[in-house]
Amino acid sequence: MRRAVCPGSFDPVTMGHLDIFERASHMFDEVVVSVFVNPTKDKALFPMDERVELIRKATKQIPNIKVTCFSGLLNEFCRQQEAKFIVRGLRAFSDFEYEFQRALLMKKIDHEIETVFIMTDEKYSYLSSSGVREMLYFGGDITGFVPACIQDDIMKRARNV
Repeated sequence: MRRAVCPGSFDPVTMGHLDIFERASHMFDEVVVSVFVNPTKDKALFPMDERVELIRKATKQIPNIKVTCFSGLLNEFCRQQEAKFIVRGLRAFSDFEYEFQRALLMKKIDHEIETVFIMTDEKYSYLSSSGVREMLYFGGDITGFVPACIQDDIMKRARNV
C-alpha cells in the first residue's frame, strides 16, 4: 500500500489545504492528514482535537483520507503509520526553499522517506491559515477561503475568542 502523510498545523484548514488533500488522494492509496503541534507558531485558534474534527468534516467525501494528530518527530510518525511518503503543498518559491530544506533534513534522518511536493492550484496561491485568522480577527468574510461545510464552525469559534 502506498501511504503518505500530509502534516500541518491546519489552523484552520483552508481551501488550499483541501485542494492538496484531494490531489494527493489520487496519487496514494491512503493519505494520512495529521495535525501536528508546531512549537514555532503562536497560540492556535483551534485546539488540536477540533482541527482534526474540522478536517474530517471537510474531507468526508474523500474515501482514502485518514485524519489524526501527532506531537513529535515527523519521521517517527511516518514509521508508526508505515508511510514512505510525505506530501507538502507549495504556494510560492519561498515555500519551496523552506520545504526543500525540511525535505533534505528528513532524508538525512530517514533515507527511506520521500517528500512529494504538490503545487497549489493558482486560485489558492495567496491563501494561508494565518491570512484566514487575520480576516477572522478583523471580522472579514472568509467565504471561499475555507470549505463551506465548516465555515460556520470557524466563524463560531472566532466570535468566541
